Amino acid sequence: MHLQIADVSKSFGYGARTKEVLRQVSFAVNSGEFVALVGSSGSGKSTVLRLIAGLERPSAGSIRMDGRPLSAPGSDRGMVFQKYSLYPWLTAAQNVAFGMELQGRPRAEIRERTGYFLEVVGLADAARRLPRELSGGMQQRVAIARALAAEPQVLLLDEPFGALDIQIRESMQEFLHNLWRRTGLTALLITHDLEEALLLAGTVHILAPAPGRIVRSVTVDLDRSSLAHLRVSRPFLDLREELAQCLRGLEPALVA
Repeated sequence: MHLQIADVSKSFGYGARTKEVLRQVSFAVNSGEFVALVGSSGSGKSTVLRLIAGLERPSAGSIRMDGRPLSAPGSDRGMVFQKYSLYPWLTAAQNVAFGMELQGRPRAEIRERTGYFLEVVGLADAARRLPRELSGGMQQRVAIARALAAEPQVLLLDEPFGALDIQIRESMQEFLHNLWRRTGLTALLITHDLEEALLLAGTVHILAPAPGRIVRSVTVDLDRSSLAHLRVSRPFLDLREELAQCLRGLEPALVA
């Protein structure tokens, strides 16, 4: 799988009220990669994800997967939002099965895949529980299982842990990292949390705001055998501070 975002720009409004949100954004995501876009409010990072998901169309540039233009939502892209977006009247298993039912898959296959992905995210024992009976972290794991069950080529993550408290967020980061190592999934993460991006992604792109544009791209080649140790390691702390200074230098653009 090769996802290519090439010189993508996006504006909203018309005439004097036109607002340029993105300007000539280019990057790629290949099969098995974990890529992150980091930026403050106004950097257009969520707009990038909506464009890739087919929920918006670019004003200029192109978005292609394996050479094929993407212009509408499709099952080849799985989306996980900050809000869990679970159907409150459906059990965890029914939520995971929902997308596969829309695809018209056989019932036996849906049942098998639902059980498998609930086990993958560590929630096999919660299959019959409703969302209100699950913690925030558990609900987000159900949302990830639902996205994976539809067999997307790339998982699009829109600040998936932003609504969680710090302890649960760290455990979910561990979970997502282990899931990536176990399944080899391809993921694109949108986040304002620089530390989260550096913990999880092999490539991090820094977005400047107003309009959003990539000003720096970094390959993160660090030992991830233990995220707890990585968080306090000198190479990690040095890289985090270097990129934090880059982000702080972009802040005045928010006033422009």
